[in-house]
Amino acid sequence: MSTDQAAQPQPLDRYECRACGYVYEPEKGDGRKVQPGVPFKELPRNWRCPVCGARPSQFSNIGPKGTASGFKENYAYGFGVNTLTPTQKSLLIFGGLGAGILFFLSLYGLR
Repeated sequence: MSTDQAAQPQPLDRYECRACGYVYEPEKGDGRKVQPGVPFKELPRNWRCPVCGARPSQFSNIGPKGTASGFKENYAYGFGVNTLTPTQKSLLIFGGLGAGILFFLSLYGLR
């Protein structure tokens, strides 16, 4: 590991409530009692989901913001799209859809 990598803090993992879908982002806190910068593992024992009141055991780790979703061991499968971030996947899907629509509209010019 280089000194540049050691100097940069690693992004903290986000956790999603399986009951309601609320995502706890450590960089933002919970907007009530928990201040920004508190990792999920260091939340107070009596902390509950601010939306539905679920316990922390009902949350699942969804990884840092802006990273590819899914299990890291599955990234090598497929055509390389498993390593794309959600934003990149959306651009690929809707860009392809837009190109397809333009192609079909161009067929009107064949008359």
